[in-house]
Amino acid sequence: MIKGSALLSASLAAGLSVPASSLASASAKHEAKERKGRIKQLLVSWTYMYFAENWTLDELCQAAVNLGIDGIELVGPAEWPTMQRYGLVCGMSVNGMPDPPYEKGLNNPFYRDEVIQQTKKRIEECAEANVPNVIAFTGFKYRNLNNRNEGIIPTDEGAENTIAGLKELALHAERHNVTVCLEHLNSRFEGDDFRGHPGYQGDDIDYCADIIRSVGSSHVKLLFDVYHVQIMNGDIIARIKEYGTDLIGHIHTAGVPNRSEIDSKQEINYPPIMEALLEIGYEGYVGHEFIATRDPMEGLREAVDLCDV
Repeated sequence: MIKGSALLSASLAAGLSVPASSLASASAKHEAKERKGRIKQLLVSWTYMYFAENWTLDELCQAAVNLGIDGIELVGPAEWPTMQRYGLVCGMSVNGMPDPPYEKGLNNPFYRDEVIQQTKKRIEECAEANVPNVIAFTGFKYRNLNNRNEGIIPTDEGAENTIAGLKELALHAERHNVTVCLEHLNSRFEGDDFRGHPGYQGDDIDYCADIIRSVGSSHVKLLFDVYHVQIMNGDIIARIKEYGTDLIGHIHTAGVPNRSEIDSKQEINYPPIMEALLEIGYEGYVGHEFIATRDPMEGLREAVDLCDV
């Protein structure tokens, strides 16, 4: 209740237009249930702002407050001041590349300089705003995204290129105390519904883990997306324990097979996964990146409850 009252005072002082019903719901939620807080949880912005629900940033912030979680991720500097007025953190920033940011990656020399330049700039912006993480990608395996008939980058060459790019970013990240997190994505599902990313080179979680090991920096880690790992590799808990906090820097959730809610209608059992993260001493963020198929707040509340172990 105290936290809700403080939020209300801060919001009014900042001149925010926040519906009274939303703030009442937030206060009621805090009064009804206090989070254990051992797992720091976030909402991933794009699934609600740009894909399914078309929420505004204020609506997304209100949802995070209502759920009693830490903040939002995959937003840039333009969104950070609004989030701060709600008392929320940005757990991970985008890398500054144009959408879709995962196509042009560090594996391709044709795009790598642009990726490194944009990511370095974002690292500096994150350092100034106390944002801890910036996302990174291997990129697609095609030498020319505009003409995919020009050839494929071999997996070993793609790994070497990505390692070289991450090593350069590591020096910048270490100076600014920001962590670069390389995301693994599944390449199985086709279509424009973001269930998968055919052509993505870093589609094997062990391949990405080996890249992180080769970089050898405490400021370059793995974005372990449980949804993508389950589709491509499986063995989630064993891999979490194998990689540990030396490799894992961030977590994403979603239900398998349809990237929907993490409820009982999909195949992943999330509470034991959260327990495994605690067992290895993980202190980073867990971002919910599923696409709503029913009432969004209902699905989000269920997800936050399941992961609040």
